[in-house]
Amino acid sequence: MKEFIKTVVGKIGAGFVSLLSRSQVGRFLQNEMVKELMLVQATVHHNGCSLNFSAPNMLNYFRADSFSTKEPETLEWIDRMPKGSIVWDIGANVGLYSCYAAKHRNCKVYAFEPSVFNLELLARNIFINGLVDNITIIPLPLSDKLRSSSLNMSSTDWGGALSTFNESYGHDGKELDKIFGFSTIGLSMEDAVKTLKIPLPDYIKMDVDGIEHLILKGGNHVLLNIKGILVEVNDDYIEQEHNVTKYLNEAGLILQEKRHSEMFTDSDLFSNSFNQIWLRKEH
Repeated sequence: MKEFIKTVVGKIGAGFVSLLSRSQVGRFLQNEMVKELMLVQATVHHNGCSLNFSAPNMLNYFRADSFSTKEPETLEWIDRMPKGSIVWDIGANVGLYSCYAAKHRNCKVYAFEPSVFNLELLARNIFINGLVDNITIIPLPLSDKLRSSSLNMSSTDWGGALSTFNESYGHDGKELDKIFGFSTIGLSMEDAVKTLKIPLPDYIKMDVDGIEHLILKGGNHVLLNIKGILVEVNDDYIEQEHNVTKYLNEAGLILQEKRHSEMFTDSDLFSNSFNQIWLRKEH
């Protein structure tokens, strides 16, 4: 029923937009509506930290509204970071966790996000929270090596997820329902350090909807130098789960925790997806 309502409302909205675009006045109103949508913000408060996030659609309202409950393990992990840590947020989306780490722990964050639909909101969220000096955007996907390939996307929503680079499968290893894509340059974690001169991270957050193991494969030297990593893994995707464990064990890291929020327990898509937290013994 929810999908039916969403489809109907979407068609009505599309029809309205189509009508507006047929006249000069309508196009002006359309332009003003989009501009106003981008100015809408939602405020979140968590553990003494307040943040404002751009919320031009329902998805971003949901992200803000569920900030404290959607991934509590991620927030707790960030809370334990020493202040001033260097963090790589790989799959930053619109920057909720980048902003939290930068503001609450004064981290220097490198936010990797290739989606053209998310980049504007990521930049806006960094700016409206006064974190331009703390967060650097890298608008490229990571992979196992330097290559030119396609970013395949299942959503064109602002704040959308479930995309993949150079592969045709999604977060669970199954065929991705691609509705959009474009060619871009992907690079390995090693390339990010050697070519882009990005500092080695103390911590890595990685949520890239299925190619986590491939990115880890291209980052041996980086992994040997980190204190910890939080990586999303789907238990149904055996190849991913096996190789994530293999590469992180080889880097001298130990699995400390595996969790997801209760809101995902009965989810059709994410019931078997978990955030794994790996640390070195001394951390």
